[in-house]
Amino acid sequence: VQLVESGGGLVQPGGSLRLSCTASGFTFSTHYLSWVRQVPGKELERITGITRLGNTMYLDSVEGRATISRDNAKNTLYLQMNTLKPEDTAVYYCAAEDPLPRWPPTKDFGYWGQGTQVTVSS
Repeated sequence: VQLVESGGGLVQPGGSLRLSCTASGFTFSTHYLSWVRQVPGKELERITGITRLGNTMYLDSVEGRATISRDNAKNTLYLQMNTLKPEDTAVYYCAAEDPLPRWPPTKDFGYWGQGTQVTVSS
């Protein structure tokens, strides 16, 4: 099983980025998929998720700025983030859980990528 995130980096406040997560080794299409971020010393924070049928949820802090999508044919999950703020700075993980996500999120359940750093700074 492998999930590999890409697309992170340094972005100026107000900027945008698109994260991708390519999966292999499990049945991608049946899993609930999420983007979860973590700031050093703080808890994991699930900012958005998408069901196998395409229903989505967003944390209030990213609502209207984030769009999650999945391409089951490509085994790939995406996150489009716009109007980025310094407080969005974190390591972003993609997670795949079946059948439903655990709350609070934990790396002990499901499949997780290694994470990609997103830094929002001028």
